[in-house]
Amino acid sequence: MEKVIQTLRRKDGENRIPVLKLEIDYELQTLYDAIVAEETFQVEESKSKLSELRNEWLRLEA
Repeated sequence: MEKVIQTLRRKDGENRIPVLKLEIDYELQTLYDAIVAEETFQVEESKSKLSELRNEWLRLEA
């Protein structure tokens, strides 16, 4: 049963990675826009979100 659960999690991770890449792209654009507009609060929010997305991606790749 444990192997079945691990297999399902792996499949979910494989499906999540493309979505995660799109979320990262969007957040990078948001960060760029915030930097250009000199919106320091949004810059920090985007950096934080990107860090969370990065950590999730690393967990999925492991």
